[in-house]
Amino acid sequence: MHIILVSDRLATARSITLNWGHAVLFAGAMFGSVLVLSSFFSYITVRHAAEIRLPFLQDLLRVMNAEESQRSKDFVRENLNAMAIKLGEMQAQLLRLDTIGERLAGMAGVKPQDLKAFEAKSAGRGGPLVLPAAMSATELQRAVDALAHQVEAKSDAISMIESQLLEDRIRKSLLPTSLPVEAQWNASTYGWRVDPFTGERAMHEGVDFVATPGTSVGAAAAGVVISAERHPQYGNMVEIDHGKDLTTRYAHASKIVVKVGQLVKRGQKIAEVGSTGRSTGPHLHFEVRIRGLAQNPDRFLRMAQAGQKQVAHRH
Repeated sequence: MHIILVSDRLATARSITLNWGHAVLFAGAMFGSVLVLSSFFSYITVRHAAEIRLPFLQDLLRVMNAEESQRSKDFVRENLNAMAIKLGEMQAQLLRLDTIGERLAGMAGVKPQDLKAFEAKSAGRGGPLVLPAAMSATELQRAVDALAHQVEAKSDAISMIESQLLEDRIRKSLLPTSLPVEAQWNASTYGWRVDPFTGERAMHEGVDFVATPGTSVGAAAAGVVISAERHPQYGNMVEIDHGKDLTTRYAHASKIVVKVGQLVKRGQKIAEVGSTGRSTGPHLHFEVRIRGLAQNPDRFLRMAQAGQKQVAHRH
């Protein structure tokens, strides 16, 4: 490549010859200059930008962390407040359980000293409302643990009362305190009497209900039939076991409607009045025995009469 230089200072024009080596050297120098200038300007730009933007980013991150921390604290506080309110409601329910437990205890005949499991009594309470500071998680956990112990104690006490009531109910259901026949039993009472067949003094081990033949005979209490057969003296007889060595007998029936091993309820029909066996006329011979020994049925039957009077008085 030829380059001709023309100038007023030069008397004649000059010619410069450039080969490929000169071109490559020139291009390399230009590329190096551009690279150095670009690196220099990049360094200056990044340094000043970092010095300008870094505090701003730090402040922004600090604000964001503070807001997130506050939201977390507010969320935890709201949950704690909700749990504290629920805890107060449960404590109020426990107070109501106290009242119910004491009523049940009175009904079951449980003595006050037997209810030591109750930690809080249902006495009158009141006063001005003073809101306390919010409970911490530790304080709330302690309150929940204490409440759990109270619930357990009250559950034990109510379970004891329930067991007592159930025991009384079972005991009463197994006592022969229902009239087997809707009639009076003064035809022949329990005790020594003149035997209607021999005319001699003899022991009458039950009471007699005078009723028309076919009258329904009901179980005086719940139990299991242990005998339902014809007896030489009792005639058609049903015997029921009520547990704890307590049995009842129903004799001289015209018809038996239960079988041995059958479970019968209080008042359930077991036979019909008749005059079988050693009998002078239609009636029901009723006995109560403990460990096989005859007892006076009057004390049980009078309880049945008293219960009927109470029912009639209510109506």
